[in-house]
Amino acid sequence: MSLTRVGAMVLRYWYLLRSSWPRLLDLVYWPAVQMLMWGFLQLYLAQNAGFFARAGGTFIGAVLLWDILFRGQLGFSLSFLEEMWSRNIGNLMISPLRPVEFVLALMTMSVIRLAISTIPVALLAIAFFGFNLFGLGLALAAFFVNLLLTSWSVGIFVSGLVLRNGLGAENMAWSIMFIFLPLTCVYYPVAVLPHWLQHVAWLLPPTYVFEGMRALVIDHIFRADLMVEALGLNVVFFVGAAAAFMALLKSARRSGALMQGGE
Repeated sequence: MSLTRVGAMVLRYWYLLRSSWPRLLDLVYWPAVQMLMWGFLQLYLAQNAGFFARAGGTFIGAVLLWDILFRGQLGFSLSFLEEMWSRNIGNLMISPLRPVEFVLALMTMSVIRLAISTIPVALLAIAFFGFNLFGLGLALAAFFVNLLLTSWSVGIFVSGLVLRNGLGAENMAWSIMFIFLPLTCVYYPVAVLPHWLQHVAWLLPPTYVFEGMRALVIDHIFRADLMVEALGLNVVFFVGAAAAFMALLKSARRSGALMQGGE
């Protein structure tokens, strides 16, 4: 593996990003709108319900953590789609660039895009609602790592689907993460779900993160056990996604899909 090739790919995606202000604006625009909407809703509820006054910050915290999950996956997938849109993926796959180097470059760009979108929105949350995401301390690091690993797993799997099926599968990159929205209990505890669906929810690593966030904000308890369980599931998810990506890449090479890349 060559870190030089990984760095070259990261530089390519960074040049694409910084050369277009609409791309940069898009990274911040929707997270900021969503955070403000949920933040003002929580302020209203806090004025009319004792529970929300006691549990201030749960909605805002959930929104910010959800954006880490969603934007992490989208940042990975968009960098990959840049190659599909420019029909450059075939050139990359016959170059000395190895699949693992390609994936590492996409993961690095995912973190860069995530930092650009999350940091300004987190600062807005402090300015408007007094909620300091960074004040969660070491717990935030555990939340961040687990959410990012899940987002990368989903991004790797979706990239494999697009490689094999062409841009006809592009919509998966935009919509697949929303499957996690109701099942990972972003805005409500797992106990709200029907009993049979709770078992499904506990199979998903982000569920542990959002439950851990509520325990920290409401009860001021850091649930390290939940973070360890989420990490174990993430390892399984990541290995499975990597294996699926390699299998789909191999199938795309055999079928000639790499040189087509159309609908």
